[in-house]
Amino acid sequence: MFMNDPVIFAKAIADGTRQHIMRLLCCEWLCVNDVVDKLGGSVTQPTVSHHLSILREAGLVEVRREGKQMFYALNQQAVALCCGQLMQVFAPEVEMGDGGNAGFIPLSSFSNP
Repeated sequence: MFMNDPVIFAKAIADGTRQHIMRLLCCEWLCVNDVVDKLGGSVTQPTVSHHLSILREAGLVEVRREGKQMFYALNQQAVALCCGQLMQVFAPEVEMGDGGNAGFIPLSSFSNP
């Protein structure tokens, strides 16, 4: 289920740990314990489960069950859709090009205030 709401999307990605989890889930299916391991044990299993629940409610992760375990992967289509909606609302004059990186602005070009 994808929540097509930019506010829910923004709240879900507002946490640094959730952003790290999203990067881990970007291109592979992982169970909660795999995520905990890849985070180096800096986050407990219940905390990872909580973060995954928030991401799932926002529609940003896909879930599949294998036996008793749940596996998670980033819902890249939902992320792209939400980012696109935010761009339409807050940066409507920015030309994104042909769908590639033509409109890509590297993070290094932004300065910290």
